[in-house]
Order: sequence, then structure tokens, then C-alpha cells
Amino acid sequence: MDPALENERLPRRDVIPFESEYRYMATLHHDHAGHAFAYVKGAPERVLEMCRHQRHGGEDRPLQRAQWERHAHALAAKGQRVLALAFKPLEHGQLDLSYDDVVNGLSLLGLMGMSDPPREEAIHAVSVCRQAGVRVQLITGDHAATAVAVGTRLGIGDGETVLTGTELEKTDEETLGRLVPQVDIYARVSPEHKLRLVKALQARGEVVAMTGDGVNDAPALRRADIGVAMGITGTEAAKEAAEIVLADDNFASIEHAIEEGRTVYDNLRKTILFMMPTNGGEAGTLMTAIALGITLPILPVQILWVNMITAVTLSLALVFEPMEPGVMRRAPRDPAAPIFSRYFLWRTAFVSVVVSAGTLGMFLWEQAQGASLEVARTAAVNTLVVFEAFYLLNARFLLAPATPLAALTGNLYVPLMIVVVVVFQVVYTYAPFMQTLFHSAAISPETWLRVTLIGLSVYVLVELEKWVVRLTRWQVL
Repeated sequence: MDPALENERLPRRDVIPFESEYRYMATLHHDHAGHAFAYVKGAPERVLEMCRHQRHGGEDRPLQRAQWERHAHALAAKGQRVLALAFKPLEHGQLDLSYDDVVNGLSLLGLMGMSDPPREEAIHAVSVCRQAGVRVQLITGDHAATAVAVGTRLGIGDGETVLTGTELEKTDEETLGRLVPQVDIYARVSPEHKLRLVKALQARGEVVAMTGDGVNDAPALRRADIGVAMGITGTEAAKEAAEIVLADDNFASIEHAIEEGRTVYDNLRKTILFMMPTNGGEAGTLMTAIALGITLPILPVQILWVNMITAVTLSLALVFEPMEPGVMRRAPRDPAAPIFSRYFLWRTAFVSVVVSAGTLGMFLWEQAQGASLEVARTAAVNTLVVFEAFYLLNARFLLAPATPLAALTGNLYVPLMIVVVVVFQVVYTYAPFMQTLFHSAAISPETWLRVTLIGLSVYVLVELEKWVVRLTRWQVL
């Protein structure tokens, strides 16, 4: 109603707010002569049940319900949200409005179709989610035909199958459990139905994210594994019940969150896959030397230096890794799957052996060539650090090939941190105060060449290992 008309000619006196249980709202108005009128708007099928007449040319005529139902369906089939409008004269001077006043005897004024087409970014987001193995379902209080039309535009459902709230009421939990894998569109549902759908999906072992904005959506948002509330149109109750609040009320933000979540998870695994083998290599070097009864190739204070330098440089660079290509074409991971998989155990053992053998071998080689203990240990420490720098390039990609170009581009912090580590190691090797603190010694350019070539071996061997894993399609991640 026009606000000017409502405030001046027919001021509002009372209101029955919209409730999903009743699917309509009603307002009480008075003209200046004291005549009272109730105006109702709501779902066509519900309002038509409450109407006895239809208004035409200022007169009431018998309601042609079937005709209006066809009109409502035609509007809904275009993807429009349909409202029916009706009114009813009330007793002169009536000041309160109750459900009994409008439950019947209304005169239908007409239908209104509102077009709210899906955003292009939402259509794209639904497509990306489907590629990522995320099943998107449309649950709405709109007409079934509207839901199917909107779902078709979004790429949800098969364009035909829809389950209504009325049908849900007649469905027991066992039957519903069999239906939820087959139905992607639900229409004319109430908040209670949303809660039932969440429970039915969870009973099948699904991880459920539910969106909502109303007070009555709070139970379903709280029950879902991930409740997502609308930040603009959402009520405070919905926001408090949810784990995530969308600041822009845009479904595309959910798709971006999935991308970001997968990237963060990948980077966490990359960091683990980098740190465990390198720490294993350090430990393996010392344990092997102790087991063989030879002089320690690396002193404890030197191990402390290596860990301090690489922890704040090389491993930190993996935090800034961008999203891997194809991350949204992967199937969702099993929530019960451990972060440290059997493949991670294998990679840790494999790289640890390579690093231990190379570091210990370099130490023994330098001693065999007549180098002092300090020089041999300095060569071993630099070999260990170079191993870690080259292995960082492997760890940037879990299984994808880390070609030299790909490994050194896409993340500015990787080459930057490698340069920083090299500078630190040069200072460690040649600065007199560092030689005093860490018992290091200057080494020759030929030794640096051997250190680099031995460190490069881990890069080559791990890339060969990845190639074998991809070739055999070993399910490792």
C-alpha cells in the first residue's frame, strides 16, 4: 500500500505479522469515518482458501478459484514470487485484528508477481560448487513452480522434481532419508521442515551447511554442521545461531569460502609435509652417526641455528601459497581422514633418508679429503640447509609437478626466503663472530658446488617419486 494512502486515508491500526505456519500477513485499517478494513497478502493457495469472492469493478463476484490458481501457476513458472492480495470489511470502529477475523470471507483483489532473478555470480558459484562435489539444494517458501524455475536458472535440480512442505508433512523419517539424495528442490517449506532436512542429510553422513535469515531458521542453523546467516537481511537470532555470517548476503561468498578453506587446508598439509621430513633428516643424521659410533656431523647448537633460520623463512613461505589449479574440481575429503596420511608417512621417511644420507655423506667426504672438523661440519650444515631449500620447491605442490618455473613463481615469498636463507648461511660460514658462536669455518667454492649438487638431488628424487605416484594413481591424499 502507498505509505501516503496508508497514513492519511487509511491509517494502520493493527497487524498480524507473517508467520510461516499461516503463510500470510494481515493489517487493520480505518478510514476517517471509522469504517474498518482488513488487508491480507500471502501465498496464493493459502489466501484463496480464505476467500469467498473476487473483487471486480468495485463489486464482489463469486470466486473463480481454478482460474486464479492457473494464473498463479503461470506467474510462478516464470520464476516470479507470487503474492495474493485480499481484503475484508470489518465491524465499524474495530481496533484489534485476530486470526479469526480473516480466516474466511475475504474478497480477492488480485495476484502480484515479483521478479528477483538470480545473480550471475550466484549461477557461476553453483556451477563451481557442483564441480567441487558440493551438492547445492534449494529450500524455499515460494511456490513449487517458482522454485523449479529458479532452480533451473541456477542449475539446481532436474527441472521437474520438487518436494513441497505438504508432502514433507506426510513423509516419515525413513522415507525422507531415501528421498533427500534424489531431491534438490523443496518448496513451501517451513523452518521445521528445514530442520528435518538437515537431520535427514546428517543421518546419511553428509556434512551440511544451511543458510537462513529468519528467527525461525535458528534451530536449523544451529543443528547444521555449518550455519550460514545473512548479514544484511538476517535477524540477530539467525546470526547468533550461525557459525558464519555473510556480510554481502551473496551465495558466491560461500563458494569463495570453500576455495579459501581448501587452500588453507592444502597449505597446512604442505607445511607439515615440509617440516616433518626436514626435521626427520636432521634427526636421522645424528642418530645414524651415533649408531655408527662416529663423530657428530652437526653440533646441537648448529641444529638450533638451522631450525631457527628455516622455521622463520622457508616454512613460513608456504603460508602464502596461492590456490592450486583444479582445487575446486577435487572431490570433498573424508572428514574422518587424518591430516597426516599414510602417504605422508612414506614421504617423510623417503625424504628423511635422502637428507640424512646426503648430509652425513658430505661430512664424511670432507673429512676423507683432509678437511678440519669445523670445515666438515660447516659443509654438513650448509648441505642440510640447501636440502631444505630445494625440498621447499617440491613441497609447494602436493602431487603436481614442481617444474623450475612453476616452483619459483606464483609465490614471491619462496624465492625471497631462499635468498634470505642463502645470505644467512654466508654470514654463518664466513663471519668471524658466527664462527666463534657456532664453531663454523670458511669453505671453498668447490665445496659450495658439491653442497649445491647434493642438495639438488632431493628435488630430482622427489619429483620422480611424484611422477611414479601420479602414474600408478596411488590414492594418497
